[in-house]
Amino acid sequence: MMQWREGVVVRQIREWPGAVEYAVTLAPAADAPTEVRALAYTAMVGRPEVGDRVVLNASTLLKGLGTGGLAFVVAIPDSLPADAPDSPGHIVKARYTPQQQMFLAVDEQDSPHHHVLRDAESVDGMPVVVADLHSALPAVIAGVRTVDPSAKVAYVMTDGGALPLAFSRAVAGLKEAGWLTSTITVGQAFGGDHEAVSLHSGLLAARHVAGADVTIVAQGPGNVGTGTRWGYSGVAAADALHATTALGGTPVAALRVSGADPRPRHRGISHHSTTAYGDALFSPAVVPVPAGGGELAALVRSQAAALAQRSRADLEVVEVGTEGLLQALRSSPVRLSTMGRGLEEDLAAFVVSAVAGVCAAQRVSGR
Repeated sequence: MMQWREGVVVRQIREWPGAVEYAVTLAPAADAPTEVRALAYTAMVGRPEVGDRVVLNASTLLKGLGTGGLAFVVAIPDSLPADAPDSPGHIVKARYTPQQQMFLAVDEQDSPHHHVLRDAESVDGMPVVVADLHSALPAVIAGVRTVDPSAKVAYVMTDGGALPLAFSRAVAGLKEAGWLTSTITVGQAFGGDHEAVSLHSGLLAARHVAGADVTIVAQGPGNVGTGTRWGYSGVAAADALHATTALGGTPVAALRVSGADPRPRHRGISHHSTTAYGDALFSPAVVPVPAGGGELAALVRSQAAALAQRSRADLEVVEVGTEGLLQALRSSPVRLSTMGRGLEEDLAAFVVSAVAGVCAAQRVSGR
C-alpha cells in the first residue's frame, strides 16, 4: 500500500554524500503530522530547495515503522533533475520501478576492470566477515584496526535492507574518516564506489579491484524480521559465507548478540545467528567469541559451542581477546547504534562484532 503526500520544503536538516534530509510541511490531515522529515536521494530526484513543492512517499512513516520510517522525496513537480552524465554502463538496478537507474558495473564488459574479473577465480584467502546487521559494520572495523590500523577494509552491501548506499550515514562517516577503503553494492543495492551484479563478483572486486585486506559483507540499514524462524533478511548471511568459501576466502561468521534486547530470542546469541549458521549454512566458517569477560560472555561461549555442535556446517569457535576493544569502539568516527541502543546500552552487541574484526585481521597478519 502506497500513501502519497504533497508538501513544501521549509529547511534543510543535514546532508551527506548522495542524500539530503529536509523538513517538509504538509497540508493538515488526520493521519499525518504537519511537518515531517523527508529524505531526497540527489542522484534520483535532484536537490530540492527551500520553498519547492515535493511529492512524498509517506507510507512507512504513516505506519510508524522503523524500517523505512521516513518520508521520501519522489519528485519535485516544478523542477526536473538534471540528466545523469552519459555512461557506457548498462546494468539496471531497482529494476522495473519508476526510478530504476543504470550503472557501469565493475564486472560488465565496458568496465576497465572487466579483464581482471573475467579471469579472477579466487579472493586468495582474504578474510570475509559476514554480519547480520548493518550496525555491526563500524564495530567490526574497530576490531580490525586494533590489530592493523593500516588494513584496507572494503564493505560489500547486499540488498537485504536499504537499496541506496546513500541511506547509510555510518558508511559516509567511515569513508570520510578513512576507516573504509571502498564500498561495493551488489544485487539490487546501488550507490557504492563500485557496482557489481552478484555477491560473488562483488567479493572478487573487493580483493582484485579495491585491494582489500579484509572485506565485510552485510545488508544495508533496515533489516526485516517477522518473529518467525526463517522470515528475516539476515538469513542471507549463510549465502555470503557460501560465496566466500566458493571463492577461496576465509569465512568469518560474526554473531549477532545482545545483552539488552527485551526479546528472549535475541538475548545472548540471537536466533538470527543460530538459524543462519546452524541450519542454513553448509560450508565451514570461523565463529569468533570474546574470551574472558563476565556472565554474558560465558553465556555466548556456551551458546556458540552448542551451535557448533548441532550445525550442519563445520564451525570453528575461536576465543578472541578483548584488550583494547572498548577504547577502539569509543574512538569510532560514527555513532554506534543497534536496534536503537548505543554502546553503553548494549556493549556486548558491539564487542562481539569487534572480535570478529580482530579475528579477521589476525588471519591476515598470521598472528
